[in-house]
Amino acid sequence: MRKRLSILFSLLLVLSMFLAACSGNKETTSNSNSSSSTDNEKKEEKSEVAQNLRININTEPPALHPGLAKDTTSGAVLNQTFEGLTRISPDGKPEPAAAEKIDVSDDQKVYTFTLRDAVWSNGDPVTANDFVYAWKWALDPNNQSEYAYQLYYIKGAEAANSGTGSLDDIGVEAVDEKTLKVTLENPTPYFLELTAFYTYYPINSKIAEATPDWSTDAGDNYTSNGPFVMTEWSHSDKVVLKKNEKYWDADTVKLDTIEMIMVNDPNTELSMFENGELDWAGAPTGNLPTDAMQALKDDGRLQTQAIAGIYNYKFNTTVEPFNNVNIRKAFAHAINRQEIIDNITQGGQMPAMAIVPPSMIPENEQGFFPDNDVEKAKEYLQKGMEELGYKDVSEFPAVTLSYNTSEAHQKIAQAIQDMWKQNLGVEVNLDNQEWAVYLDKLHALDYQVGRLGWLGDFNDAINFLEMYRDADGGNNDTGWESKEFQDLLAKSAMEGDPAKRLQLLKDAEAVLMDDMPVAPIYFYTNNWVQNESLKDVVVSGLGDVQYKWAYFE
Repeated sequence: MRKRLSILFSLLLVLSMFLAACSGNKETTSNSNSSSSTDNEKKEEKSEVAQNLRININTEPPALHPGLAKDTTSGAVLNQTFEGLTRISPDGKPEPAAAEKIDVSDDQKVYTFTLRDAVWSNGDPVTANDFVYAWKWALDPNNQSEYAYQLYYIKGAEAANSGTGSLDDIGVEAVDEKTLKVTLENPTPYFLELTAFYTYYPINSKIAEATPDWSTDAGDNYTSNGPFVMTEWSHSDKVVLKKNEKYWDADTVKLDTIEMIMVNDPNTELSMFENGELDWAGAPTGNLPTDAMQALKDDGRLQTQAIAGIYNYKFNTTVEPFNNVNIRKAFAHAINRQEIIDNITQGGQMPAMAIVPPSMIPENEQGFFPDNDVEKAKEYLQKGMEELGYKDVSEFPAVTLSYNTSEAHQKIAQAIQDMWKQNLGVEVNLDNQEWAVYLDKLHALDYQVGRLGWLGDFNDAINFLEMYRDADGGNNDTGWESKEFQDLLAKSAMEGDPAKRLQLLKDAEAVLMDDMPVAPIYFYTNNWVQNESLKDVVVSGLGDVQYKWAYFE
């Protein structure tokens, strides 16, 4: 959300304060006060209460096509309108969704999914071919899906996407209309979590083949198979979802509508909540104003949840001065993370001196280097300047720090601008753009230092590392790659012993942190306030949200 890139992204900061798993068993927070003894009574009451949810998603979703989505805003919509072979349940475990039965071979490399009788929102049957079509579409290099690498666990997928293999050789097969056979490159213990992620969602192949631009607007061609269907997409204004009466589990869905407005101002968002115009303010889809955090804590309304996510600054390693590792280390060490958390975000975040969240690697609470190590930063700066041929810092060029438009991102950028000036003597200029434009800018390496966040797409450390495997990878955005790093990730994919595999991932992270193409800032938390009558909104430890079970009482 994931990314999960992931997205994150303007949404989760303040949230975290927002723009992932909170615990090793990927627990979720379910906002429910109901007990089993009163379930029937509450169901009776629900029918008498308006079931219309109003939330803020901050900005225009860059893409509502499962194969093109790459950020948390798009994911927040897709996770309500589509459904994969599996879905992450309220207790954080993958459960059958579009599939009703899942068989796994003894060698853990072949998955056979039997689809349930389900239909698209227009009444077309959901078939195994819809999954084959969607996955091959994302892997087709002509479609430039930046999240295609999430499908590389499938045999032949990486070769097809890189152009060295054929789409016909990918290990996914529609045995018949209701049977999907998937062959993996290696045993992947978290594969059923991956099949719940939006890159693995099916696409109505009948519609997509006839209308290639089916996903650019609401309407008859925008068909989906999830709990809700999109009935309105007023670009840069709002998205409206309506309960999908054709959904196979429609009886579970209590909300009639979800209105997702696009307000990129946390003060306005909170004001609308206070005035009864929104039912939720803050993470995981919106932002809370940083200046309001303490007051919301004091009156007991602020809800805070640790999530598996990282807020970081990426370096463009392809251009001077950040093509120099010592310069990158100097800038990373000269940040006072705790001061940012205490004075700006104020949402219980944890200083990050590593990339993988502590929920996955506990020792990352300490990380690979001390926070705010100014003396070491100066040593690195001096060494880097000598290597680049600068006599002293007066010759060092001004640096541009970029971020997507947001009150919180701006405050953090201004604070770090001051830190780099005071600690390193470097002049820093600030630059910002709206979310979609900003993402394109970073993907094109048209920046020097740029803010991004990442929320886990599934509960495994590989998800925070694999994006840096290839310099031209969809979510790398740094131009950095390392053969040693690549070899360690490749070995981890082949290692069947969980402890040995984890050590290989730790070793890979050590290589990443030693080269420092990205400077970690803090590990996210989600922070929000909500309508007290709203129940069973499920916010996972990865930072995403599901409204399938939500209702007002």
